[in-house]
Amino acid sequence: MTTAQDLMIVSLDVTPARPVEQGELSLALAGAELIDLAEAGVVVLDGDRVTPGRAAPPDDRLLADAASSLVRREPYESVEEWLWRRGRGLASAYTARMEADGTLTHPRVHWLAVGSDRRSAVDSPARRRATERWASAEPVLAGLATTAGLREEEGDGFPGPLTEPVETVLAAVGEAVTELTAAQQRRSVEDAAFDNAWRGL
Repeated sequence: MTTAQDLMIVSLDVTPARPVEQGELSLALAGAELIDLAEAGVVVLDGDRVTPGRAAPPDDRLLADAASSLVRREPYESVEEWLWRRGRGLASAYTARMEADGTLTHPRVHWLAVGSDRRSAVDSPARRRATERWASAEPVLAGLATTAGLREEEGDGFPGPLTEPVETVLAAVGEAVTELTAAQQRRSVEDAAFDNAWRGL
């Protein structure tokens, strides 16, 4: 299992600190992938640049997909660019893959039931691992959950101790989520103004 998979399970198991949109979760999942790739030596963070490392790609299919998509030409990609590119639709990709693997399930309910598209994590070693990381407030998972809005931010900064690459990724995820939230709010205001204009005609 990977940090992204653990984060996906946690997102289904816990009551979030605030409503979490798929886009916010996708950005955090992309951050989780980048952290795992950096810790495995598949990538090296040179400041905010994502440079190729010497380690072989991981066995996990989605993480291997992430590794194969690395920009391998200078000036390379920034962490922020990675998050926006890799994060596009990533929550849906993880949902589909983990359902196929049997890690997540789609409960059978009446087709008119409210919330019938809600997935849940099955009782498995993967879920127990994610639950243990969450219960122990493991710094990387806790930091990613905080940036996504699944967990309340406590005090200054992220829970530690964290390595410099992890701090770089978490900070970038936080900025990207803030930017996405602001864009969604602007769009909501513009849509409301448009609706009001039509009603006034």
